[in-house]
Amino acid sequence: MSNTPAVGTVMFDTARNRVGEYRDRVGTRVYLRPVGGGKEWTADPKYVREATSVEMLSVRVAKANARSRGEIS
Repeated sequence: MSNTPAVGTVMFDTARNRVGEYRDRVGTRVYLRPVGGGKEWTADPKYVREATSVEMLSVRVAKANARSRGEIS
C-alpha cells in the first residue's frame, strides 16, 4: 500500500483474504474493519490494496443474503 487511502475506502487484505474498510494507520500497521461494522483487525500495509469491483460486489451480496436471512437489519 503506497498511498494513504481515505477513511472508509474498501480495501483487500491479501494475507487474510478479507475485505474491509480502511480506518487508520498507526506505525507499521493499518486498521481495517468489516464493511458495515464489526471488530477491527490490523494488517501489514504491504499486504493491503484497494478492493476490486468484484470483491466489493461479493461483500454487498453477502450482506444482502445475511439481511434476507434476518441475521442483520
